[in-house]
Amino acid sequence: MRLRYPGSIRIVRVPCTGKVDIIHILRAFEKGADGVYVVGCMEGDCRFNRGNLRARKRVEEARRILEIIGIEGDRVRMFNLSSGEGPKFAQYAVEMTEKIQSLGPNPIRAKARRKAA
Repeated sequence: MRLRYPGSIRIVRVPCTGKVDIIHILRAFEKGADGVYVVGCMEGDCRFNRGNLRARKRVEEARRILEIIGIEGDRVRMFNLSSGEGPKFAQYAVEMTEKIQSLGPNPIRAKARRKAA
């Protein structure tokens, strides 16, 4: 099955979403990402026990930090999928891309462009 999702999506694979730290999410914005979403296994179905629960807490904390510094927290989300839900992954990719496009470009990147000009 060939999945179709926006070409702007960059997939970073990790052994478990529990390995995704707040700093990884924030660094993505620092490097110019307009949005970040984390896709983990279904809650209660993590082979590393609680990795996806830790990831959800970290995503929520990243959202709070972004809000504090004046960036929309909606730019960060977490989704839970089973391995057989590829079409749903593509659907989430489209939805997230549309949401980010409605918010506009990353304000950090826009500020850096203005300074360079």
